[in-house]
Amino acid sequence: MKRTNVYISVSTDPIADYQEIVEYAKELQGEADFIHCDVMDGLFVPKKTYEQTVVESINQNTLTMLDVHLMVKEPMEQLEGYIRAGANILTVHYEAFEDKEELTKALKYIQSRGVLAGLAFNPSTPFNDVKLFCYDIDLLLVMSVEPGASGQKMLPNITSRIKNIVAFRQSNDLNFKIEVDGGVNDENSQSLIDAGADMLVSGSYIFKSKDRCAAIKLLKRI
Repeated sequence: MKRTNVYISVSTDPIADYQEIVEYAKELQGEADFIHCDVMDGLFVPKKTYEQTVVESINQNTLTMLDVHLMVKEPMEQLEGYIRAGANILTVHYEAFEDKEELTKALKYIQSRGVLAGLAFNPSTPFNDVKLFCYDIDLLLVMSVEPGASGQKMLPNITSRIKNIVAFRQSNDLNFKIEVDGGVNDENSQSLIDAGADMLVSGSYIFKSKDRCAAIKLLKRI
């Protein structure tokens, strides 16, 4: 049976101008399921993007839900600011926490504030390392490229990683969503959906498309 409940989270990463990000979010209202706000501090990854004020501006100018992805070195210190800015999903990176007890606290804090808690992990991090934290999340973000730069090609074997996560989720009776971020386009979205992905993040593919709304529909395989 063909799945129809796949969500598209459109990334802001290809855009440098802050006002253009807001206009882009307004353009995609009613088509994108989420706006994926890529927040980078120039420390966790070399690139630096924007901070809470831009997320707040997107929230004030669109009704689209915000999928905020923190690629920052000290996420614990920034959670409250992004929650107040309007995050509906707030995702932190496994690799950003040296003290994994702090990671558990961060996830529980996000949920205590009525926001969905996401956990991202890099391609180089084994899924076995993050399994323990999957009991405390609403969403698992599978990075299919190394974080920090848009326009990268998806790494191989991502579908097998997704299938492994799906099997773990089913065997443990968990219900977190599986999101994939990096190199998603019309050539690979079907294989990601078939593997079990619930949400697809797309940046460059949608941004560069002549018809962005049609590109979103194509990713959903509609």
